[in-house]
Amino acid sequence: MQRILFWLVYPLLLGISKLPFPIFYKVSDLVCFLVYRVLGYRKKTVRYNLDMAFPNISPEEKKRIEKKFYRHMCDMFLEMIKSISITEAEMRKRFIFKNPELLKSFEDNNESIIIMTGHYASYEWSSSMQFFMDNTGYGVYKKIKNDHFDALIRRTRERWNNELLQNKIAPKAMARHQAEGIKATYAFFADQSPKASKNNHFSLFFDHKVPFFTGTERISKNLNIPLVFMNVQKKGRGFYEASFEVMSTAPSSVPDYELTDLFAKKLEAQIKNAPEYYLWTHKRFKHVEI
Repeated sequence: MQRILFWLVYPLLLGISKLPFPIFYKVSDLVCFLVYRVLGYRKKTVRYNLDMAFPNISPEEKKRIEKKFYRHMCDMFLEMIKSISITEAEMRKRFIFKNPELLKSFEDNNESIIIMTGHYASYEWSSSMQFFMDNTGYGVYKKIKNDHFDALIRRTRERWNNELLQNKIAPKAMARHQAEGIKATYAFFADQSPKASKNNHFSLFFDHKVPFFTGTERISKNLNIPLVFMNVQKKGRGFYEASFEVMSTAPSSVPDYELTDLFAKKLEAQIKNAPEYYLWTHKRFKHVEI
């Protein structure tokens, strides 16, 4: 059944991915109409999140952010499909890195790097940072239940000197890489809310104490791998710009949870700059410390 479903859907995805960008974004507009106007996908969650994050802005402004968010979310979803066939030349034009030399300096110093980022703007196309690196890039992800779609995700994201690591095996794989002298760039999307049973640290986020995953910090401290924050900004429809900021060159010397708190602070500042580009459909304020 999984195979049948995949082969029913895949030709449509491939066809969409090959559309010229002007027509491609017309398809995105249609998807947005269906998702936002017809289905009302997760509207309650989005509105609750916006109320929690921005209690002092007007209802009209929240509505403006909401509408722009849904348009961006559908663009981003379609851009994930576009990744199936987008060329390197097109990607280089549409996703710009302002200071890739910062990452390259660690590589030149024979050091691995861990990149922390959030579900903001285009996290899918950020894998193109490997255009500038010689070491392999590893994206940490959660395996999809349908093996055929999971294989498609792997083929798509493993273009351009990247590999995917399942989140459950990532810590051991990274420790093995270090023991074998393998240098790499690791990317973690660390802003989703943990399950209640795993709420072992709460960071201040939009004036609320909410749980954050601490696994990225723990791995960086255990292996003493430099930690870098990636800040992505949307410059236009289908155009993005990313910059890198060092969070710590020696994480093992930093007090526990300080790096997780720093990540929360940087992510909040990034969101405040243009709230419509954050993934508000996540239940970010599901577990708030009273």
